[in-house]
Amino acid sequence: MPPIANGWLDNYDPSCGEVYGQIPNSSKEDVENAYIAAKSAFPTWSKTTLDERSRIMLKVSELIEQNLDVLAEAESKDNGKPISLAKAIDIPRAASNFRFFGNAITQFASESHESVGLDAINYTLRQPIGVVGCISPWNLPLYLFTWKIAPAIAAGNCVVAKPSEVTPMTAYLLGEICNEAGLPKGVLNIVHGLGGSTGQAIIEHPDIKAISFTGGTATGAHIARIAAPMFKKLSLELGGKNPNIIFADCDYEDMLNTTVKSSFANQGQICLCGSRIFIEASIYEKFKADFVERIKALKVGHPSESTTNIGALVSKPHLEKVLEYIQIAKDENGTILCGGNKVTVSGYENGYYLEPTVIEVQTDDCRVNQEEIFGPVVTIMPFHKEDEVLQMANKVKYGLSATLWTNDLKRTMRMSNQLQAGIVWVNTWLMRDLRTPFGGVKASGVGREGGFEALRFFTEAKNVCIKY
Repeated sequence: MPPIANGWLDNYDPSCGEVYGQIPNSSKEDVENAYIAAKSAFPTWSKTTLDERSRIMLKVSELIEQNLDVLAEAESKDNGKPISLAKAIDIPRAASNFRFFGNAITQFASESHESVGLDAINYTLRQPIGVVGCISPWNLPLYLFTWKIAPAIAAGNCVVAKPSEVTPMTAYLLGEICNEAGLPKGVLNIVHGLGGSTGQAIIEHPDIKAISFTGGTATGAHIARIAAPMFKKLSLELGGKNPNIIFADCDYEDMLNTTVKSSFANQGQICLCGSRIFIEASIYEKFKADFVERIKALKVGHPSESTTNIGALVSKPHLEKVLEYIQIAKDENGTILCGGNKVTVSGYENGYYLEPTVIEVQTDDCRVNQEEIFGPVVTIMPFHKEDEVLQMANKVKYGLSATLWTNDLKRTMRMSNQLQAGIVWVNTWLMRDLRTPFGGVKASGVGREGGFEALRFFTEAKNVCIKY
């Protein structure tokens, strides 16, 4: 429905830099209406059988898969990513999110404890919270939107959800799919708008009892300042500056192929990308030559082209931010080994295109190695000793993920135990089992998503003790 104040925001196609639609700029009153609808639906939805909830969620999953092409095209148009990537990763994962939690809720069990000698038994109830808020980012729009919504509604909550105003289309289409699947009215309420107004209204609403947010660290800190005094449950998945640590004993070709992906997938706009690459000195020169050769071969082009490897960045302001960091690298005496320039794509001259960029740095203390850039930019530098690279890997304020390439089992165990990250991939990257906990440490977030961790977050535990 249209926003109460009739306010609208332009929606840009980053591949050509043109406005192709408008979305509601929802106000505090719109959020209140969404809350009222959620509150009204909660008593019935929270008492719905697990089988019924599961059936609806599996139907949503099936409909997402049936609409793969439409959703992938919408995601590409909103975000600038290649359609091939959206078809292979984003939309299938969105379907998997609903399917996983549709099944997981039927296996989610609480605990009981027999108090031997006291003639008592304790059992734990896991009850839905009520109305919860879910706020998702622009880099993996439907992928991460569903990652929050699916466990929330599976657990019996009703949701007020805000997708990024930069990439709203697939959230709108998801609403239509949920209606078709038979999700009752008011269980999922999607409000579009700006973070500073619409998002703010969600996080400060006194009766929205939990907030699940994925986005920037500064925004996460802002949410925490507001939500913590209100005693809301918080799950914050924030920024990353992830190390990719490569030892000489790695499977070299596998490492090289994967590192190209972990550096530049989705134009480097994934919080899990390995943006700081540390290479053992004995293979540094070989890696540098081979890696740069691979990156120069990547094609920057329109997202609809099947040969495109690197699409458009999500927005003009974001492109300008990334370009500023490339200039910072130059000012800090970094060496641009390849890339660093805007790209003009024929027929789409106003699109937000940038060459994938590799920067050789002399020290890990430079800004481009300490601050999150979130674009098609990586740094490389050699290291000599395990302790040295471990210290550099852990030096940043972030701690989301780390990638380690080695065939030395003892080294793997030592490094994995000491790396300050919520996720450590060894000889792989972005291999996800949805049962596992997902999240970061330090400035990369609070709490964990995924598997039963998410269902625990979206429920409250109540212990009942009975003496017999």
